[in-house]
Amino acid sequence: MTHKTGVVVLFGGRSSEHSISCATAGGVLAAIDRERYDVYPVGIAHDGSYVLEVDDPSRYALDPAHLPEVDPSRPAVRWPERVGSRELTVVGEDGVPFTLGPIDIVFPILHGRFGEDGTVQGMLELVDLPYVGSGVLASSLGMDKHFTKTVLQAAGIAVAPWVRFTSHDWATAPEEVLASLGSLGSPAFVKPARAGSSVGVSKVSTPDAFRAAIELALAEDSTVLVETGLVGREVECAVLESLPGEAPRVSVAGEVVVTGRDFYDFEAKYLDAPGIELVCPADLRPEELSEMQDLSRRAFEALGCAGLARVDFFLTADGFVVNEVNTMPGFTPISMFPSCWLASGLSYPELITELIEVARARS
Repeated sequence: MTHKTGVVVLFGGRSSEHSISCATAGGVLAAIDRERYDVYPVGIAHDGSYVLEVDDPSRYALDPAHLPEVDPSRPAVRWPERVGSRELTVVGEDGVPFTLGPIDIVFPILHGRFGEDGTVQGMLELVDLPYVGSGVLASSLGMDKHFTKTVLQAAGIAVAPWVRFTSHDWATAPEEVLASLGSLGSPAFVKPARAGSSVGVSKVSTPDAFRAAIELALAEDSTVLVETGLVGREVECAVLESLPGEAPRVSVAGEVVVTGRDFYDFEAKYLDAPGIELVCPADLRPEELSEMQDLSRRAFEALGCAGLARVDFFLTADGFVVNEVNTMPGFTPISMFPSCWLASGLSYPELITELIEVARARS
């Protein structure tokens, strides 16, 4: 019998994007090649506990009336006790531990802090478990919008002007903080520096709206980023790491067309709220697409990314400006990342296989 690759699909987590991670896991569990892989769904509950979850994709459907969650009462999972073991242990209902067998690779489908930010990646490296996606540094850089912009700007890639400040700055000198925002113009976007899925993000068009927007962002993170609101088309490219020695591959572009909302917020991204249309491939001239793909590749390499990323742009009258680099983008079957690859000739199941096999080759 041919040995199957043991894959842990790791999802959930402690961040406000817990349910989005569960929904992504549902898509992966439904599409992963079961003839090739032995799959173990491991969830991280809100309290940080690791459990062996139910291998049922329908359980993680993103229903606005009932967002999916990891069940903390499921059997507990223990990571390897030493380097080289690669065995996950499960404590059954009778209290007797049993092993899942050798684990070849972990697919951490985690969004937000305590998962997408390098923390889980560091844990996996400590126990020497290979994993899909970027390492500790690139994950950490990609999660923090301030440091993403700092690195990209140093690499000669255009980013929107921004101001960063902390909860301490806001508590001790709020008037100075507000004064520093005057140069950004109107409208401006107020964001938690280390959050995703548009959680805690506000579009601010008048000075007196900044206070409430800052408080909303601080509810998600102790660091806030405020950036100039740019006028332009919102376009995105998906990037895949290639085999060692080969350049990263970049998909065709997708476009977020905002028709009836202030911006592409959480409800529009995940709860099917109206006013947004996702178009893939985007209507770009060949030279525009070529430039965008080159910038996506440069951004991926500047941050030291691995595995996958989605690079988000504004196409303004002055050219392309990078908005964000997502090292673990939304990965449900209808998300922009897999949609861009589907339009580029790579199906969702093939995309999952490609990510796993490239990560294995890298390890």
